[in-house]
Amino acid sequence: MTSDVAGCLACDLTHGRVPLPGGVVRTTPYWRVEHCVGPLGVGTLLVKPVRHVESVADLTTEESADLGPLLTWTAGVVDKLVAPEQVYVCLWSHAGRERGHVHFVVQPATAEAIDSHGGYGPALQTAMFARGELPEASAVESFCDQARELLTPGRET
Repeated sequence: MTSDVAGCLACDLTHGRVPLPGGVVRTTPYWRVEHCVGPLGVGTLLVKPVRHVESVADLTTEESADLGPLLTWTAGVVDKLVAPEQVYVCLWSHAGRERGHVHFVVQPATAEAIDSHGGYGPALQTAMFARGELPEASAVESFCDQARELLTPGRET
């Protein structure tokens, strides 16, 4: 079991080799919640295993048991803070036709983003990546402060 792979963006963020705007939002013994560093908009959180895992099939029993409640809680926080049309939750772990660090993208699909990019679902995400606009660091930090407060144990939504 590999716990850290240098050059893996997810691992590099976890181990402080790459700056993480907004900082860590929540950690458990097995998972981290942090803001997306890509162009998916303010409020897009990632839920990723602490250790380097490239397939859901490789999650331990403990990681699997921790995932469901954390993913549900994270999606609820995004919904509460952004009030989008929908909150997308999707698994990403494939880039350049290579397996990568598993991470679940928890993205608010707002009317503004859908209208601005001319699509929803995968078309919205594709258009956002094509446009490549990164959110402002101050907006990410503000969102993360609010999300961190709501993702504090005892504050389940």
